[in-house]
Amino acid sequence: MSAALRCGLCVALDAPDLATAEAWARATAPHAALLKVGLELFSAEGGAAVRAIGRHAPVFLDLKLHDIPNTVAGAVRALTPLRPAWLTIHAAGGPQMIAAAREAAEKAGGADRIRLLAVTVLTSIDAATLAETGISGGPVQQVLRLGRLAMEAGADGLVCSPREVAPLRDALGEAPVLVVPGVRPAGSAADDQARVATPEEMAEAGADFIVVGRPITKAADPGAAAASIGAALRA
Repeated sequence: MSAALRCGLCVALDAPDLATAEAWARATAPHAALLKVGLELFSAEGGAAVRAIGRHAPVFLDLKLHDIPNTVAGAVRALTPLRPAWLTIHAAGGPQMIAAAREAAEKAGGADRIRLLAVTVLTSIDAATLAETGISGGPVQQVLRLGRLAMEAGADGLVCSPREVAPLRDALGEAPVLVVPGVRPAGSAADDQARVATPEEMAEAGADFIVVGRPITKAADPGAAAASIGAALRA
């Protein structure tokens, strides 16, 4: 199967309330493989948001957990009854944290466990910002370091920017599921994303899922915007 055919759309429902998020979900779910519940919506509505959005499509729960191993493991156990398909954790939490999250997911969910995506470097961060935090070498090198670490520790996949998809595929092959935010249709504003690309470019590069938020949810017709991106991924 070609990369273009296998790449799915994840719509980011970054809404301040459940009513808005559900309206977007109803409009976009027919064209989406996943619907993302992020920190804003989860903070406002809690588990009810995951349950409600999960009635429309599988949920990508983007909480970016980052704490000591025991605390992250406890969070994974607590989130399991909500039945999200995917959950994000920070690769920078280290191998012990990732391994503890994987063990907790397996014990709590069995074969139907939550799948874990390790966030490498946020798409809003560039080389200068990394340097300010004491990390040299730039985003690609850091993403590759964290990507290898996370997969060896038990992550199911990685979250990376568009610029790191090809290097990760070269380094790690087909094993990691690659989820890519910072994707914008041609002509769209970059907003607060520092490393962006188009849906077509990401499908060709080997992304498994692209995450698109504002270009869809801020459109006059979110359903039509999602349909257009879905068509671009199949082209």
